[in-house]
Amino acid sequence: MKNMFQEHIYTVKSPYRDDMHISGLKFGRGSKAACIVGPTRGNEIQQLYICSQLVRELSKLEKTGAIINNNEIMVVPTINQSSINIEKRFWAMDKSDINRMFPGRADGETTQRIADGVFRAVSGYSYGIQFASFHTPGEFIPHVRMMETGHQSTSLANLFGMPYVMTKKPQPFDMSTLNYCWQMDGTNAFSVYTPATDSIDEVSARQAVTAVLRFLTRMGIIRYNCHSGYIATTIEEEELMPIKTDVPGIYRRLKSPGDEVRFGEVLAEIVDPIEGEVISQILSPSDGIIFFAHTKPMVIQNCVVYKMIRRLHV
Repeated sequence: MKNMFQEHIYTVKSPYRDDMHISGLKFGRGSKAACIVGPTRGNEIQQLYICSQLVRELSKLEKTGAIINNNEIMVVPTINQSSINIEKRFWAMDKSDINRMFPGRADGETTQRIADGVFRAVSGYSYGIQFASFHTPGEFIPHVRMMETGHQSTSLANLFGMPYVMTKKPQPFDMSTLNYCWQMDGTNAFSVYTPATDSIDEVSARQAVTAVLRFLTRMGIIRYNCHSGYIATTIEEEELMPIKTDVPGIYRRLKSPGDEVRFGEVLAEIVDPIEGEVISQILSPSDGIIFFAHTKPMVIQNCVVYKMIRRLHV
């Protein structure tokens, strides 16, 4: 029986250090069924961990013949191990974000060339799944996110069995992301978000791995037994209510993603960093569910510390 094999899908040459090889791990043989991509940024340790656990599970499934014939699955664990090694979020030389460089340029700057090489390798798959993080530091309810390109399918996204499916109208800066470019190239693309980024959250990591395996099973790519998951609620990003600070200071968070809150309930306190007194309380503007929560210990004025799914009374 054939087992996983590894190939270099792109190499960044270096005159002073070892070359950086971006690897793709392939399971099964045949048609390009699904491609899973891990971190594009150096602080996405949770996303790297999820990929490692998915590789572990796919290796077991392949050894037991559970990858259905004529299906190839490729996992790209990371496309930015250089930044991971030095604990920097973006590309160290110019602080550019690889996930804002797609589909890339073969004759461009380093991160554009990386994006070009990776995109060539991950194109042509029926389904593309990326483990991503948000640009604002914080935690989310686990969910599947997709761009509204006209090619998106929320019904397919529901098959992950995660609590929420979020759609987003793309802004100009979104049009150079892997998710957007994948969709425009004909791949059904999904981004999977979990609460953590630069730390490991075992519970949500396992949830993400199971969600991907559940999706691959439902698409007839693998055989895997798991519970059916959630009946997802579909929301648009524009529907989320942002809740902001009114003063700067030390941020004391009182609520977490998934918490139900009532109108007027205290969500957070802002503490004076010199005198230690509470100088502001952040109150819930509505009944609802916390979808996103800021995690950094310091905040500036007008910082978005929560995003809420409002509960509308009928």
